[in-house]
Amino acid sequence: MDTNSPFFVPPHCPNPDCLYHQQLTEGWRYKGIGSFWSQSQEKRIQRFKCKHCPRSFSTQTFSPTYWLKRPDILPQLPTKTTGCMANRQIARDLHVAPSTVDRQIARLGRHCLLYHTEQMQSANPASVIVIDGFVTFEYSQYHPFHHHLAVERDTDFLVYFTDSEVRRSGTMTRAQRRKRERLEAKHGKADPKAVFKDVLHLMEVVTGGQPRVTVLSDDHKTYPRVLKKLPCEIIHLVTSSKERRDAGNPLFPINLTDLLVRHSCANHKRETIAWSKRRQASAERLAIFLVWRNYMKGRREKARGSPTPAEARGMMDHRVDVAELLERRLFVSRIGLPARWAEYYKRAVSTRVMAVERRHDLRYAV
Repeated sequence: MDTNSPFFVPPHCPNPDCLYHQQLTEGWRYKGIGSFWSQSQEKRIQRFKCKHCPRSFSTQTFSPTYWLKRPDILPQLPTKTTGCMANRQIARDLHVAPSTVDRQIARLGRHCLLYHTEQMQSANPASVIVIDGFVTFEYSQYHPFHHHLAVERDTDFLVYFTDSEVRRSGTMTRAQRRKRERLEAKHGKADPKAVFKDVLHLMEVVTGGQPRVTVLSDDHKTYPRVLKKLPCEIIHLVTSSKERRDAGNPLFPINLTDLLVRHSCANHKRETIAWSKRRQASAERLAIFLVWRNYMKGRREKARGSPTPAEARGMMDHRVDVAELLERRLFVSRIGLPARWAEYYKRAVSTRVMAVERRHDLRYAV
């Protein structure tokens, strides 16, 4: 969809309350109501008005850079965020404020959530799945959380992810234990059932109503309890987490994904000062990684022309580039997100120690 074309045809009304929002049905009428000059893009933008509802809109309404003063930044973020650059490094490189990069990464993360969900609507669900979680933290090491991932075994396709806030554990000094107690007394403890709830939601989305699914995992005690709750038949294959993690390990697809997350995302390095200050921001960055891994990067680094996971499972016949990813704006009112991802989209995931958190509840926002 070329929004720069003088012959641009709006695909639908952007008003979620309009009869003609969901699809371009027969009978939808709109009219041109002039244009305006965009200083940021240095071009003239066409304006329209829906004849069914009073909403006016423009060609820019259907672009992911809608309402951005610096639309040139968004296309540069997919490679920079997956190239292990932290937000402030990106800001220095682009000569903008860190807050500008924060907001645009959040927008790109929301776009990637919608992009992947839209692609999965017409795709076959994964029937052989590898699941695992990796530990990271928000704000400080006293606030760890798990990202739960589900990867298709034969294609390395990252299907879905969730997260769970957990209590800090492991070896601690007496001073560290006292500090943990003070923080928990002030801000409350993490839900002890969070991992169970979020892994259950992960599996409900991934299994997608299939009659039979094969699940490979390590010996985490929560997984058998979760799998018993699913309505489909589950074949559960367990591999000890102490087994050698090479290509011969049955859990290699998820181990490789964990490795790539640690390698590609600055906020998930083992020792870093670039950790996410909010789980919400971590999910947005992980959504960008998911799209890059599934649709833009080959499965094998050293194999020239290696297909992407999406190509391997027949969803695509080519690699998606940044221009194609950002070709058009995706509307959340037209794409039904799973419950957890809907929370990410609205920026509704809270970090308990932060008093003020930016939400995404603007009326006309992307």
